[in-house]
Amino acid sequence: MITNSKPYILTIAILIFLFSIYNYVIYNTEGYVAVGKLSPVAVKGQQIFQSNQCWSCHQLYGLGGYLGPDLTNVYSEDGKGPLYIKAFLNSGVKSMPQFHFSEEEKNALVEYLKQVDETGIYPNYDAKIEATGWVEIIYRNER
Repeated sequence: MITNSKPYILTIAILIFLFSIYNYVIYNTEGYVAVGKLSPVAVKGQQIFQSNQCWSCHQLYGLGGYLGPDLTNVYSEDGKGPLYIKAFLNSGVKSMPQFHFSEEEKNALVEYLKQVDETGIYPNYDAKIEATGWVEIIYRNER
């Protein structure tokens, strides 16, 4: 049975056209802009965090692995901070491996976690989801 394929081709052409417009709008409009950029030391800390695959066990802003704790606000939590972070970096505990970071690398990781801590709170119960799908969050330095 041969059917008329013109309606299907027209429908596909319309869908491709709409998809193209959608992509143009999404990728050419101003979207999320970060509040601040990472310092050079924090960038080095981020690179160390990523190259050692810390995200496979730990989370930032609730994203990442589930074996270790979320590190979004570890810098400012009561009883924690720079010395606490450095202590765990080299000694490791339970399933966390023992890393042999230099003092410079530890300082970079602490600076990275400090700047992550300054940008957000997790979990952020004050976040608002807009009708467009964007999530409006309140940053720690905006409170």
